[in-house]
Amino acid sequence: MLTAETLTFRRGGRALVDGVGLRIGAGEFVGIIGPNGAGKSTLLRLLAGLLAPAAGQVRLKDRPLGQWLRRDRARQMAYLPQTPSSSWSLTAAELVALGREPHRALMAGLSAGDRAAIERAAVQCDIADLMGRDIRTLSGGEAMRVHLARALATEAPVLLADEPIAGLDPQHQLSLLALLSRLAREGRSVVAVLHDLTLAGRFCDRLVMLDHGRLAAQGPPAEVSSDAALAAIFGVTVRRQLDAAEGLVLPWAVADERKRDGR
Repeated sequence: MLTAETLTFRRGGRALVDGVGLRIGAGEFVGIIGPNGAGKSTLLRLLAGLLAPAAGQVRLKDRPLGQWLRRDRARQMAYLPQTPSSSWSLTAAELVALGREPHRALMAGLSAGDRAAIERAAVQCDIADLMGRDIRTLSGGEAMRVHLARALATEAPVLLADEPIAGLDPQHQLSLLALLSRLAREGRSVVAVLHDLTLAGRFCDRLVMLDHGRLAAQGPPAEVSSDAALAAIFGVTVRRQLDAAEGLVLPWAVADERKRDGR
């Protein structure tokens, strides 16, 4: 569905993404993890076509991303930025409706199909009671859910989300990740940048770990989140809780006090 071929992106003479290759298939929920500054958001923006790589390319359905018309690409791929914002006086309902723009003719009103997609997205993101509110009056967590609903309303087969659970309370973190997992099981390709290693390991089918712009590891969560990798890349030790269903990784302590203090 979506392929990155040795992607490299430079800014100020520094490679923020350096030779990263990966493939995201239909029906897969992939989590991108890594420490601050590892290149996670940059990689997601390259996958979305919002940045042009210095080398390598992104292919959507085996076709170079640059060959897609913007409107056609917008039907295929929805993107949720890390800090979505709106400076316009829009209601939540009006903002979610923007997700239907790629499907609508110029100046056309909302069709019955558009309205059904908007309603489904509002229910999925638990924002039905917010739809009449001005987006500027919402809390950060509420606004994030509205913006996610906008992305879901597009009903694109590929969903790219940058830190979608940032600022959400525990209930909405769990329900949102369960929703993304369910969308993947229904056949979509879902890619999310995540910082919570416990939740990433619990909900994602595969993890992609970045470090200094390079691909450090990728594979099933249990393999990627080894004690050695988390100590080397994140500088933390972990505790593991095992039960019959799954193993949970809990970041517990700084692995090297000298590293934390910058010595």
